[in-house]
Order: sequence, then C-alpha cells, then structure tokens
Amino acid sequence: MKYLLKIVLFSTISIFSTISFSLAAPQSEREIRGLRVLEDIQFAITSLAERVTPTVVNITPIRDITTSQGFKQRGSYAQGSGSGVIVREDGIIVTNNHVIGEDTREANIRLSDKTRFIARVIGRDKETDIAVLKIDTDRTFPAAHFGDSTSLKVGQWVLAVGNPMGLDRTVTLGVISGIGRERLNLSRYENFIQTDAAINPGNSGGPLFNLRGEIIGINTAIIHMAQGIGFSIPSDMVSRVVEQLITQGRVIRGWLGVGIQSLTKELARQFGIKEGQGVLINEVYEGDPAHAAGIKPGDIILMVDDQPVDSPNQLSRLVAMVGPGQEASIRLLRDGKEFMYHVPMAERPEKTTLASLPLQKSEVKLGIDVQALTAALAEEFELTETVGVLVSKVQRGGLAHSEGVQAGDFITEVNRQPIRSVAQFAEVLEKVKPGQTVLLRIIRKTRAFFIVLKTQK
Repeated sequence: MKYLLKIVLFSTISIFSTISFSLAAPQSEREIRGLRVLEDIQFAITSLAERVTPTVVNITPIRDITTSQGFKQRGSYAQGSGSGVIVREDGIIVTNNHVIGEDTREANIRLSDKTRFIARVIGRDKETDIAVLKIDTDRTFPAAHFGDSTSLKVGQWVLAVGNPMGLDRTVTLGVISGIGRERLNLSRYENFIQTDAAINPGNSGGPLFNLRGEIIGINTAIIHMAQGIGFSIPSDMVSRVVEQLITQGRVIRGWLGVGIQSLTKELARQFGIKEGQGVLINEVYEGDPAHAAGIKPGDIILMVDDQPVDSPNQLSRLVAMVGPGQEASIRLLRDGKEFMYHVPMAERPEKTTLASLPLQKSEVKLGIDVQALTAALAEEFELTETVGVLVSKVQRGGLAHSEGVQAGDFITEVNRQPIRSVAQFAEVLEKVKPGQTVLLRIIRKTRAFFIVLKTQK
C-alpha cells in the first residue's frame, strides 16, 4: 500500500510539474506570438502612463481671510484637494470648478516632481463645472493636448489619472461605458462620458486620456455606492469653454429665447409625433431671436444644424454652442408639417427664465373653475399676458389638482385653440368627449408649459 501511495504521489507531482512547465514556457509558436502581443499592449500602456502623468497636478484651494481692517489676504489651505491637468506649457491648468470652490482666487499646485507653485484662477464656468488656473512663472511645463471627443466609441480604452484619497498620480485603465449621458443634475449642460476606469474622491478635475495620450475628458463625478460608474466632461465642450475663459474671462453662449419641455407620451400623441423625438416649445419670449424669426409656442424642434434633438438638455447645449450673431438652422414641426428657420442667435442673458417640467398624468375629472382676468388679478399673479382665462379654484383630488394645476394659473389655449373668454373656454370643453384628452397651455407667473389632462369615460 505504501508503494502504491508513493507511486500515486509521484505521478501527481509529475503531472503538476508538467503543467507548470508548459504554462511557464509556451511551446507553440502561436502561444509565443500571443505573449508578444500582450507584452506589446502592456508596454504601450506603461509608456502612455509615463508620458502623461507629469501633466497631472494636485490642487489645493487657498482660503482668503479677512483682516480686522476689512482687507482680504491669502490665508491657509482649504480642506480637501483635487486634480488638474496642464494644457499649455506656460502653466495653464484645467480642473473642475467645484474643486477650487466658489470664491477661491488662488490654489496651491503640486507637480509630479514635488515642486509647488501658487496658481491664480483666471476664469470659471459654473454651467459646465470648468475652471482655469494660471501659474505665473518663466518655467516651461509638460502639457497634454485635447483630443476629439465627438468620435468616441463605447468600448474604447481610456486612462484616468488623478490624486484619489491623497494618492498622487494614480493611474487606472478602463473603457468608455457610455456617451451622451445626461439628466444627472450635475451641471446645466450635460453630455457626459461614462467610464469604468476607477474614479474616486480626489480624481475630480483630472484628465481622461485616450491611448494616444490626448485629453478626451475631464473627470468630474462618480455615483456613490456603485463601482465602475464615473463621468467625464467631453473634451470638445471643455476646450471651447477653456478658450473663452482664457481670452475673454467668461463664456458667451447662444440664446434662442424659448421655453421648452420634454414630450411625454400624452403630449407626443397630441402633437402627432413619436415619444422622445423632438422638444416642445411652450413659450416664445418677445423680442428674442425665436420670436423675431416667427417660431411659435406649440412648435416642436426636431433638429439644430442637422443635429437631431431629443431632450431639452440637448437642445440647450446645441443652441449654446452657436455664437451670438451666428445663424442656427432650426428644423421644426408645426401642425404636422416641417419648416426650416435660419435664426441669428443672441447672447444668452445671465439670468434666464426656466420652463416648467411636464407634469404627471392622472385618471380623474377636470375639477377647475375659471374667470376673466382683471388688472388687479394680473398684478397679483405677476402675469404679463392678458388673453386667456384665470384658474380661480382647483378641486382637491380632481384631475387638474393631481396634475399640479394651481389657482392663479392662466390658461391661454385649449387643444391648440386660443382662449379669449370664459364662454369660449366652456364651449371648447363641451366638445371634449369622456375619455378624451385636454391639452392646456398654462402660464404661471413668468413660466409657460403645456399639460395634458385625460378625462374619465
């Protein structure tokens, strides 16, 4: 039995030795070629990391302090730090606005060689969460350059570099998991790149590189309690913002002058269009470009400069990219027919009127009372339009109440028909049969929106 056991053990050891040897030393030409390919890929990635990491910096905002005489002076470093990337050899650095903070004027910059500099903030854009800093020195710095983010593909390899949790110049490799991500409520103009390259606190403001070492995004956010879900601002947006901040100190965006909202399933049915296609105009501001061009409330914008439009965020972004004075080609749908308008853009004002979001549907009765508008009521509810009827009472639990209609709302249209009196309002509603929908255009103070009420059978 002992001899048998020895033979079995010896045989087992021999088998494992053979397997180990075959794994350690590939025997076939095919295995050798495969190993060389992997080594070439590994060399390309390590070379890329060595080349780009010197362009990445650690940023710590400097908090100003106010003296007893009321003067501001440079104070201590603020808590927390983030990342940035040098984009010009003369010391221009790009980072997130939230990294440096709202009122910060300077930041401490630490380079990969451990040298430190003080950089001043030369511009910031809260709308895209981008800030630009400048190191004032005669020294020449290693710099990275922007690549083309418009041609990115899902699955493309990317490299994220930053300073997460105080760990300088951390490199992570991943792929692009998605493009055109929006509705994240991170900034006004959202068009994020999603990546699974590990991004952690401290990575904000750092670059996302393609395999050529070009910046294709600025890392800006992660989803907490999730792994492998990070977001970057695409380089085509960043480069435009950075150029304007450097040359003009602010970002100038195009302005069409309309209130907009998404097309829900019910609204899409009312306007004869597929859900998710186009954006509904609920208000046209008098004197602005859309009004001058003849665009009307109820029009549906389909394309801007040959770019399909499927969300309010996307429309805002496309319009903002058109410089003031430049023409934008607007294709829209009106009463089932397509029209093309060539509209010269104005400059977007600092404070804009926000359109209401579409409201949720409810299967209950209408439940509102209306009355004619008086001068006193117009002043009370801050209304500028005078043609329509005023909602004087909303029945609690009724359809209109469930949809968010409020006393003081001003109804200007019912089923696309302008309303000039209470009698006309009642007349139009009389034609609505049980089970049909009612499309209202409502003005609430300075905002306008469409709403669909579905009556019960």
